[in-house]
Amino acid sequence: MNIYKLSEMTQEEKTKIMKRAETDITEQMKIAKEISDEVRDFGDAAVLKYTEKFDRVSLTQDRIKVTAEEIETAYNRLDKETREAIEYAYKNIYDFHEKQLPEEMWFTNVDKGLMVGEKTTPIVDVCLYVPGGKGSFPSVLLMLGVPAKVAGVEKIVVVTPPNQKGEVDDAILTAAKIIGITEIYKMGGIQAVAAVAYGTETVPKCHKIIGPGNSYATAAKRVLAQQIDAGLPAGPSEVIILADEKADAEKVALDWMIEAEHGPDSSALLVTHSKELVDRVLPIIERQKEKISERRKSFIEAVENGYGGVILTDSLAESVAFVNDYAPEHMEVMCDKPFDVLPDIKNAGEILLGEYTPVTLCNFLLGPNAILPTGGFAKTYSSVSVFDFLKRSSIGYASKEGFERVRDYAYKMATVEGFDTHGLAVKERK
Repeated sequence: MNIYKLSEMTQEEKTKIMKRAETDITEQMKIAKEISDEVRDFGDAAVLKYTEKFDRVSLTQDRIKVTAEEIETAYNRLDKETREAIEYAYKNIYDFHEKQLPEEMWFTNVDKGLMVGEKTTPIVDVCLYVPGGKGSFPSVLLMLGVPAKVAGVEKIVVVTPPNQKGEVDDAILTAAKIIGITEIYKMGGIQAVAAVAYGTETVPKCHKIIGPGNSYATAAKRVLAQQIDAGLPAGPSEVIILADEKADAEKVALDWMIEAEHGPDSSALLVTHSKELVDRVLPIIERQKEKISERRKSFIEAVENGYGGVILTDSLAESVAFVNDYAPEHMEVMCDKPFDVLPDIKNAGEILLGEYTPVTLCNFLLGPNAILPTGGFAKTYSSVSVFDFLKRSSIGYASKEGFERVRDYAYKMATVEGFDTHGLAVKERK
């Protein structure tokens, strides 16, 4: 495993760690442009063509949209334990996001006769992108669909790749039923993004698309940025375990592995000033790897020698400074007094406190949203929330008395900035 002493790292090593698996998607963008243009020009026919080419599923136009019967069948077919887990997750995620809702409208007086405020309304529609390929991801739909519903979005569209039978996974359709989403389309990748960006005979045009996807879906979002709002930038998974000398090595080892198993381009770092902890953790990781599938084990081993490893610092303060510079997607604070460390963490997609709050909980069911900014974007972006599905309109009102109070100031500002009609509108107003 990579073990770096922070004070001794070369610039090349620092650049690699901080950059993560930032992928050049120039070639994917060329392909995305070609396919998107074809979807724009030929609609459903192009969607079906590329679904067959990339997903190896032959569908007909009348099967692109999931039927109510398919949703009901999936819900009844799914095993009781999985359904109960999804229902439990839904409740917690709903409760968390409901607390985020701002006031629908507020006003304040800035001066006598001058009133300002803000009105918050849901966006008109949204497309939720739920990936496929590596497995079933009902948690992604919960993390996207619940805040959209809580925000009050009237039209919620879901796109997700079909399986080899030309169907959508039972767990995803069950999550959709529990949330109350009925408009689901069997498509993914470039063709899905293009279909909702332009609209087709079957698929409605949407104003926003949000949700994680592969490099081709990401490329399509960039190519179509003038057609549709692509939402939060989300790339390969990443985690930092911030630990001190009192951390439980077994739990640190287990939690370091969580995000590393997502894929070889993931990042997982143990950041600590305790060399003794590192010496205890590494053998445990080796032992625990023997309990998982060869596929996941290979991903973890790629991360150990790729974008992950250990960052050894000289103090807890230096560890915290590194965390803030790195701005991880997920981070766990496994320190003796995690709540004391919390105020010093400035940049992180999510902050999980204590030794009994592994990323696993937040990824699935604790309540906070698990779709988070990656690649250092946690310095300026937040997790998906109700605010991704809301917009604000500013409100202003001036009475005649209020207008008279400020007209000269407004006229002066207009003349300073050279806007003649702005000035006329207040100077000539009777």
